[in-house]
Amino acid sequence: MTNLKGVYPVLVTPMYEDESINWDGFRQNIEYFIKQGVDGLAINGSTGEFVSLSKEERFKAVEVAVKQVAGRLPLVVGTAAETTEEAIEYTQQAEETGADAALLINSYYAHPKDEEIYEHFKAVAESVSFPIMIYNNPFTSGVNISVDTILRAGREVKNITHIKESSGEIRNVRDISRQGKGFIKTFCGADDMVLESFMVGAEGWISVAGNIAPRIAKDMYDAYAEGDIERAWELYDKLLPLCNFLEGSGKYVQITKHAMDLKGLAGGPARRPRLGLSQEEQETLKHLMGQLDVLTSFSRNLPPQ
Repeated sequence: MTNLKGVYPVLVTPMYEDESINWDGFRQNIEYFIKQGVDGLAINGSTGEFVSLSKEERFKAVEVAVKQVAGRLPLVVGTAAETTEEAIEYTQQAEETGADAALLINSYYAHPKDEEIYEHFKAVAESVSFPIMIYNNPFTSGVNISVDTILRAGREVKNITHIKESSGEIRNVRDISRQGKGFIKTFCGADDMVLESFMVGAEGWISVAGNIAPRIAKDMYDAYAEGDIERAWELYDKLLPLCNFLEGSGKYVQITKHAMDLKGLAGGPARRPRLGLSQEEQETLKHLMGQLDVLTSFSRNLPPQ
């Protein structure tokens, strides 16, 4: 199985002003992140507006991303759906198309109980053979999955190999990392707790901020992995104002898309009902990006297909 670790930006789904998807821009963004040296990529996640995409668009995003990545780094695909049957369909399509792993959150409207969540994860994972990263995010799904249920899923289902922990509870990251050693690994999903998560056992980061400052995010991870904790804290302190802005704004999709535009990449609007940033929010973002020296242009020229 693919060894998942390190910094994985969770990409936006770029759009034109009419809210149709900018597929060329999607390819160009992927190429940019690969050149920035990140460890992997994630698509069709919350930052990619998966709930606002049609089934056909989600399928095409996987096809385009797999072709563009071309095996150069691991590709994780969000395969969440409200029903188990649909989640199985998305997950099987991701595996059949050539993705390296799936990212799977629980049903986000039904507010299922832990036993229902476990059975959902188990059924989806057993329908495929590639790695499954389950996902705990009570802020978007309305359910905070217990540590015991997460550990049970990793222990009992062989290809549930990772957990993206976004509850904001550092104790969860610690307990899963230590008690799950040997059968489930943790990824940080809270941008404002990433270095703390590494220090209690997380092995990777599904990162929103990594869209905006991928090189800094990667350098911070590398510094920590190499034992240069002082350098890791220095970079984290530099990145943290942006992380706090993303986590506290309620507009992480719009912020990230606008940041892509400012960088000369493909962002565009978010699909309604999400509205764009206010002038004040735009100025805050531009200031934070200026402090990080990531207000740089990017050549949109791609290598031949």
